[in-house]
Amino acid sequence: MASSALISDTEPWKDLKGHVQDINKTHLRDLMNDVNRCQAMMVEFDGMLLDYSRQRATLDTMGKLIKLAEAAGLKDKINRMFAGEHINSTENRSVLHVALRAPRDAVIQSDGKNVVPDVWEVLDKIQKFSETIRSGSWVGATGKPLKDVVAVGIGGSFLGPLFVHTALQTDPEALEAARGRQLHFLANVDPIDVARSIAGLNPETTLVVVVSKTFTTAETMLNARTLREWISSSLGPDAVAKHMVAVSTNLTLVEKFGIDPKNAFAFWDWVGGRYSVCSAVGVLPVSLQYGFSLVEKFLKGASSIDQHFHSAPLEKNIPVLLGLLSVWNVSFLGYPARAILPYSQALEKLAPHIQQVSMESNGKGVSIDGVLLPFEAGEIDFGEPGTNGQHSFYQLIHQGRIIPCDFIGIVKSQQPVYLKGELVSNHDELMSNFFAQPDALAYGKTPEQLQKENVAPHLIPHKTFTGNRPSLSLLLPSLNAYNIGQLLAIYEHRIAVEGFVWGINSFDQWGVELGKSLATQVRKQLHASRTEGKSVEGFNFSTKTLMTKYLEVSSDIPAELPTLLPRI
Repeated sequence: MASSALISDTEPWKDLKGHVQDINKTHLRDLMNDVNRCQAMMVEFDGMLLDYSRQRATLDTMGKLIKLAEAAGLKDKINRMFAGEHINSTENRSVLHVALRAPRDAVIQSDGKNVVPDVWEVLDKIQKFSETIRSGSWVGATGKPLKDVVAVGIGGSFLGPLFVHTALQTDPEALEAARGRQLHFLANVDPIDVARSIAGLNPETTLVVVVSKTFTTAETMLNARTLREWISSSLGPDAVAKHMVAVSTNLTLVEKFGIDPKNAFAFWDWVGGRYSVCSAVGVLPVSLQYGFSLVEKFLKGASSIDQHFHSAPLEKNIPVLLGLLSVWNVSFLGYPARAILPYSQALEKLAPHIQQVSMESNGKGVSIDGVLLPFEAGEIDFGEPGTNGQHSFYQLIHQGRIIPCDFIGIVKSQQPVYLKGELVSNHDELMSNFFAQPDALAYGKTPEQLQKENVAPHLIPHKTFTGNRPSLSLLLPSLNAYNIGQLLAIYEHRIAVEGFVWGINSFDQWGVELGKSLATQVRKQLHASRTEGKSVEGFNFSTKTLMTKYLEVSSDIPAELPTLLPRI
């Protein structure tokens, strides 16, 4: 029987609802004059600095949010997650991505078993295998070393590893470790993605990593079969075992596919796809590209935040503060979106990854007990590195809709550039914008200021900036493997905090199922229409019209499909 207990029924929630009126009487340009407030809204941990003083919040607001967290049982929920309890109740599973980066001697239980030894057994296997590939000891079917890797997976098996790879690509240590190697990702079932992922690659020097827990994911397995054909058509069917490995728990299907089960790397039901970057899903391809020592640093960075999240008091806990501020912005101030704005091109794939982690986790309409939510939950996430975003959507952020912003800055660039005669270095130019944009959003520009600048009267409405637009700033000392791990874990835990407070299950994703099941019906119809000439039936008028048009225009596709691979 579903419980009717909702966080919105609690006194702290109602208190915050009333408090919105107080906040609406303030402006950030005034709040920012309170030095004591600003000092209290800064948190330092492990080399990073969080400044949330540009949020539309007072110290009283933060106190009320902490009380909301207590009413939601936040600390208990965090402890239950780390204890391996089945907090993913709809799938009856533990949620233990923290175990994936735990120290070797840690004890983290799931169903009465310490899972850390199992994690390290897989990590040790990855280290040994990646060193064998990277050293050239393992060669392909024609005796050549495998210097190119294509990781085949979708969703959490793609976006997280791609984020980590992209962030590491220009790190000096990683750059040296990856010399002479390439890592590609194949996710979309669109044949164009296949063509792009293998463009310029030679099957003789390519290793394919197929990532699918069940080895049944439709898009991933079609792409895997496509690359298997690409390899076997060039090198013969016996080459598959030398050129393909798997991240999966279904050893029967792995072997049936042609991959040696000894070359399958496991992960577990207590690892959600979007939280799987630190499992073999991300660790194997990243280790093959950069070596295991960098992977270890990445895992240690994430583990550092895990320990902070588990032990720090709520009012000094970075993921907790970020999560509570998101709840404040979404559910009380009515700001449903969040812009993720890293001032580092190396973090260009952070926003797409967090988009999935956040929106797949918290895009829910019912409580964990199945009760319809009377409030909006979840954030609409998007973003682009600065300063590119400034020339794209900042117009809307400054003068259109109010969108809370995460500004992420790096003290030391991965690739510093200095030009003699320039006023500042290239990185200082970038960081000038990182420091300026949050103040521009907070303070704005008044008609009175514009009048003093002798702006033409008819232009004053167009050049007025209302300000009072919230943001926060996160400053990292550098962007190495350790820092990348920290950043990943901060966002993972922030999203969990939001779900814990809203009272939803952030660890299932039933919303992705319906479209996939409907696609199965469409697939059968397309096959019947192409092979037997059957007309489209059983769909609404709109879908029937679209499918019929598609079939008519693509009638040159043969009924019995021959093998045709990309021609790039």
